[in-house]
Amino acid sequence: MNFEAFRQSLSSTKPPAELSVQLCSLWYDAKGNWSHAHDLVNDLTDPVSAHIHAYLHRKEGDEWNAGYWYNRAGKKKFTGSLEEEWENLVKTYLA
Repeated sequence: MNFEAFRQSLSSTKPPAELSVQLCSLWYDAKGNWSHAHDLVNDLTDPVSAHIHAYLHRKEGDEWNAGYWYNRAGKKKFTGSLEEEWENLVKTYLA
């Protein structure tokens, strides 16, 4: 799946079956369901989940918690817009 197909899938009521749990989290976030997006990665300990978890807390406005999760992911805090970070995450983890 490429980025445009991912974006087009947002018109559906359910994420595509082939998406990882991390990409499903970003899918639900784009659909406006931050809580479900967060629940999907909240208890996962891998670096990809931590990276998405960081973005979600940044979006929430919890900078301290976001910083904790960026550190857990081994990533620097994203300095662009939330929309740019979301797109970057989707493109990175679709690849």
